[in-house]
Amino acid sequence: MNYPNGKPYRKNSAIDGGKKTAAFSNIEYGGRGMSLEKDIEHSNAFYLKSDIAVIHKKPTPVQIVNVNYPKRSKAVINEAYFRTPSTTDYNGVYQGYYIDFEAKETKNKTSFPLNNIHDHQVEHMKNAYQQKGIVFLMIRFKNAR
Repeated sequence: MNYPNGKPYRKNSAIDGGKKTAAFSNIEYGGRGMSLEKDIEHSNAFYLKSDIAVIHKKPTPVQIVNVNYPKRSKAVINEAYFRTPSTTDYNGVYQGYYIDFEAKETKNKTSFPLNNIHDHQVEHMKNAYQQKGIVFLMIRFKNAR
């Protein structure tokens, strides 16, 4: 099985022949979905290069409040707030149609909890769909380690 950009699907394998190491024993919640986002970005770059579609990740609207400048080239944001709730993760144009989708990842084997999709996101997708946009959820069911 290959991704749309031609990249082969590789099953995640544990290091050392399947033995779990200390690096895999701790649960980390930061960066969830980052491998999915990376794969989507690779696909989007392929679509753009191949003149199939123009799709970009939407930036999260953040208000920066406090920045520390220990060195001019190493600014550190100490305090920031979300300005408004974000809508969906990606949008763009595919064959003349607006496309808009949310990307989620879950470790559940057979289901996706719909409470992971916020009301304002559902409203945004509904509005885009009513304007003949292509709207969907992309959900990756990831194996728990």
